[in-house]
Amino acid sequence: MIPGGVFEAAGFDEKIKALESTTQEPDFWNDTSKAEKVMNEIKALKNRFEPWKDLVAEIDDLEVLYQLASAENDESHAAEIEGTLKELQKRFEKQNLLELMSGEVDQSSCFLTVHAGAGGTEACDWAQMLYRMYLRWAERRGYSIEEVDMLEAEGGIKSATVKIDGDYAYGYLKGESGVHRLVRISPFDANARRHTSFASVYVFPVLDDSIEVEIRPEDLRVDTYRSGGAGGQHVNKTDSAVRLTHLPTGIVVACQNERSQIKNKATAMSMLKARLYEYYRAEKEKENERFAQEKKDISWGNQIRSYVFQPYTLVKDSRTKIEVGNIQAVMDGDIDVFIEEYLRFAWHNSQKQT
Repeated sequence: MIPGGVFEAAGFDEKIKALESTTQEPDFWNDTSKAEKVMNEIKALKNRFEPWKDLVAEIDDLEVLYQLASAENDESHAAEIEGTLKELQKRFEKQNLLELMSGEVDQSSCFLTVHAGAGGTEACDWAQMLYRMYLRWAERRGYSIEEVDMLEAEGGIKSATVKIDGDYAYGYLKGESGVHRLVRISPFDANARRHTSFASVYVFPVLDDSIEVEIRPEDLRVDTYRSGGAGGQHVNKTDSAVRLTHLPTGIVVACQNERSQIKNKATAMSMLKARLYEYYRAEKEKENERFAQEKKDISWGNQIRSYVFQPYTLVKDSRTKIEVGNIQAVMDGDIDVFIEEYLRFAWHNSQKQT
């Protein structure tokens, strides 16, 4: 059962009413940027508040039906009550999961980068497999996907960055940052020996204009170059790709998905802003180890998850200890069990520290 008074204690209803009253002011739309922020805040509050409100109302209705049926020893409603209760339980678990993503940027879209690590061709193939896994996951949730940067290599990819656009994309995927380890019989080994390969994943939020990150021009190095891979003659024969280096931190981002250098630079700046936000947040919270996951050696001992294809099939998360035997389903994007368990794991850890 949901604790009584949860909505009143949180003050959601009052916050929504207060914000909606400001939209009735005559000069509200004079500052369109400010007005859009208010409207987005109202939408976000309603998306979080109204499903709980509806859930509580339906639970109350079901409780009344149960009490009436019990008082009259009427078993004809038993199946209806049981079915409704199961459906309400599913909705409760879904909403409860969203409550674990209450961070400043958890509702944001995100950028996801995959880097091949130790293992040569094996690792490049593994990086491509992981990249496909996350694309499949995003497709399952109905998120939109935009390839931002791709560095192909023999057997797969050396690195790739994709923008995943949708509510809570960052909140769901933030726990995927880290090293992912693969054990399998190599398709590239004529002797069919087992190989271990590594790839790193790094997830960072797409920030809106309400979150300010200062980037001084003197701290920025801009390099342009010709894009590689598919994209037509214009993409490949002009210096449309852009690489930005933030000199104080050493953070590097690149974009080559557009034919326009201006558009690529704008996307790269958005990525850099997001990366710096993560960097400074990590410094402020003294959680540099978590931020540095991408900087760690992409090799043995640093993995957050292991994927074993042979001699048995198993995917195991090193942090939550969750195991799944259906590795094909996992590689096809069925990774919600790992994501959801990590959110609970991280929330419980945060509660211990407070």
